[in-house]
Amino acid sequence: MPEKYVIGIDIGGTNLRAALISGKGEVVSKIKEPSKVNALESLQKAVEALFSDNVAGIGIGVAGLVDRKEGVVLCSPNLHGIEGVKFRESLSQQFPVPVMIENDANAAAFGEKWIGAGREFNSFVLLTLGTGVGSGIIYKGMLADCAAEIGHMSINADGEKCPCGNYGCLELYAAANAIHAKVVSALEKGSESLLKECCHGNVYKITAEDIYKHAIEGDNLAREALKEAGRYLGIGLANIINIISPEAIILTGGLVGAWNIYVQEAVKEASRRSFKALFDKVKIIPSLLGDDAGMIGAAGLVFSAQPGIEKKIR
Repeated sequence: MPEKYVIGIDIGGTNLRAALISGKGEVVSKIKEPSKVNALESLQKAVEALFSDNVAGIGIGVAGLVDRKEGVVLCSPNLHGIEGVKFRESLSQQFPVPVMIENDANAAAFGEKWIGAGREFNSFVLLTLGTGVGSGIIYKGMLADCAAEIGHMSINADGEKCPCGNYGCLELYAAANAIHAKVVSALEKGSESLLKECCHGNVYKITAEDIYKHAIEGDNLAREALKEAGRYLGIGLANIINIISPEAIILTGGLVGAWNIYVQEAVKEASRRSFKALFDKVKIIPSLLGDDAGMIGAAGLVFSAQPGIEKKIR
């Protein structure tokens, strides 16, 4: 009998990633496209490119609040174009296999528990640090059935209004968009920085990678932007530690590349704000699966729900 596969998809605030995943969590082939143009059209094209008779299901991880039963995204602060889109219904009409939908960070947490950095932990929190701040919670070995929107906890009661409707959300201060906004604002006000020379002088095109590169070369503005965002992340980490007391916090996403400035500042701040007895027990570690975590986890959820098509997830 031929091996069965699941198409795992991760629709983030910037990119759509899709992959053919085996029952052991192996990525057989994958596709990456921008997600802000037409997410449903990009999704359908990606599935068409990967689909075959050996595909036994489709798992979708998407940024935002998800109605799992209806297969619809209820709210997505960083990707409004997908709100209300009937992903499961649309794909089910085109492809004769089960389709599951889950929040992208929840899917990533499941992926890390299945074959990644979370295998040895019974309870952990995963944070995706990129365009925004996503999160997923594994509790007593299972994906917690809750919204887990840690990126939208208020850390500044009188702060800016977030696209989600709340004020002072963690991701407004700790995510890549926040770092970029701080740097651009400072440059517009005349702050001295070598970042002015980036992108042929168009400061609006500066990326988080540009900021980190200049930070490690000693640029003060770049370093301060990363350290300030890291401090706010640390406030969020302290809240997680004090409320959930997980065995581990697993960090993934583009900003993890700035570990020695951004994350280290977050760890220092968390150590100052959380109960020492709880902080000393938690491990703050990077993801093993990286950008593939959401796709692998989305596929793993399909395998887990249908153990008959492949061996059951451990």
